[in-house]
Amino acid sequence: MAKATKKQALGRGLSALLKDPENDIKSASDKNADQVVGSIVELDLDAIEVNPFQPRTSFNEEALNELASSIKELGLIQPITVRKLGFNSYQLVSGERRYRASKKLGLTTIPAYIRIADDKDSLAMALVENIQRQDLDPIEVALSYQRLIDEINLTQEQMSERVGKKRSTITNYLRLLKLDPIIQTGIRDGFLSMGHGRALINIEDHDTQINAYEKVISDSLSVRATEELVRSLTNGATTTNKKATPKKNPSFVTEAQDEFTDFFGAKIDIKASSNGKGKISIPFSSKEDFNRILKLLKRG
Repeated sequence: MAKATKKQALGRGLSALLKDPENDIKSASDKNADQVVGSIVELDLDAIEVNPFQPRTSFNEEALNELASSIKELGLIQPITVRKLGFNSYQLVSGERRYRASKKLGLTTIPAYIRIADDKDSLAMALVENIQRQDLDPIEVALSYQRLIDEINLTQEQMSERVGKKRSTITNYLRLLKLDPIIQTGIRDGFLSMGHGRALINIEDHDTQINAYEKVISDSLSVRATEELVRSLTNGATTTNKKATPKKNPSFVTEAQDEFTDFFGAKIDIKASSNGKGKISIPFSSKEDFNRILKLLKRG
């Protein structure tokens, strides 16, 4: 908790610095620019404009509401990135969904990374130094790798050379960002290790992944026990899917299917086994339609 408070205080301090006209930082060579590059700054949402060249023009309202709920419950895990236009004026580079969701919540500020003129080399250096620190949690490391990809356009091979890590190690960190935000928060707060996260990422279904996470926490499962849990859940899902595969009806049913449909004026569902047993389902859309079918049966 003290760590988070310290970060927030730092963000507010930088925010005040950027609002001081005497310290208007315009490029990486300006005074105090080194404090801004690579750091998270708390910015006023009203000081940020959307990028007119944003390729995405439509945003799913339901998905935005879900993101807003996540931000309300957990906070913003990944800050947005903005470009400095002028004094206390910024433009979105990435994170428009997070920006819109924060506005939906009625928030007045948002954590952001600020890009300033000619800061590419400085930013790359700051991020590489950040990754090599010992006190970062796995999600913070993963976010730094992702920024090197998004903002510096480094490949995983180039990052491997820069930070002295195997490419497979970098890939494993980046995969953590595919975990549900609740699980990412659990890793950041120290409830889970990176090994737990790497195991849980193999569960594709969202609800199953969250249920597994809750079991890991409540039962204090080790990484190995978590891997066993994931294997049992994924194998179970595979078995369930196999059982759910519909069987083909015998030929005497398929040949008569159209006759049933023509007679009742609706698509009739017929299921039968190879021994001749089965059932017939007749759908109806209203009371009138039900009575129509009833009359057909009485006539028959």
